[in-house]
Amino acid sequence: MFVKSIMIPKFNCFVVQHDDSLQTALNMLESKKVDGLPVLKDEEYVGIITRFGIYENFFNSHTPKEEFLNERRAVDIATHQDNYLQGHEIFEHTLLELKDFPLLAVVDENRKFLGVVTRYDVLEQFQSAFGMNKPGVRIAFTSVETEGRIARLAEIAHHFHEHIISLVTFDETDKLVRRIVMKVEKKPNIEKFTKKLEDSGFRILDIQED
Repeated sequence: MFVKSIMIPKFNCFVVQHDDSLQTALNMLESKKVDGLPVLKDEEYVGIITRFGIYENFFNSHTPKEEFLNERRAVDIATHQDNYLQGHEIFEHTLLELKDFPLLAVVDENRKFLGVVTRYDVLEQFQSAFGMNKPGVRIAFTSVETEGRIARLAEIAHHFHEHIISLVTFDETDKLVRRIVMKVEKKPNIEKFTKKLEDSGFRILDIQED
């Protein structure tokens, strides 16, 4: 999955212009209940302004509040001018980029603003990958790292008519054993299914229903 597939397009984004006052930006941040806003010069991306950034700059400005908020412009304290995405990046890579920041802008080769990717949206995709948004039975197990093991797992699931909600593997650098977490819909035959997994060489570590 690429960044562009989880991007919020510009027509759904809240933005401020570079010459808007900090008061205007703060009002929008509070009224829209968002943590950050792209700052644009017409359609060109020039940075991001956050509530935290406004408070931090005010604290360090030693300027009266009204003067600071009404005389300073959004562009004056915008950050991440050169830290943005272009849509072709693999979305997993954005998690580290967004670890300490709420959103990143997506721009084209001319820095024209296209949209944003937020930390919330990236985490939501990871939740979906683990099947957290749908009830079922989560089975954690290990398998010897040999060719065809995932195909064998799919074959067993098909035999028992299991509906796989999610399938995630770990330890891709381990040459001996791989951990697998699979979530399936709850069915009466779950014990027979897990017994077949064990008979086929998959070692069950944990089974949890949610």
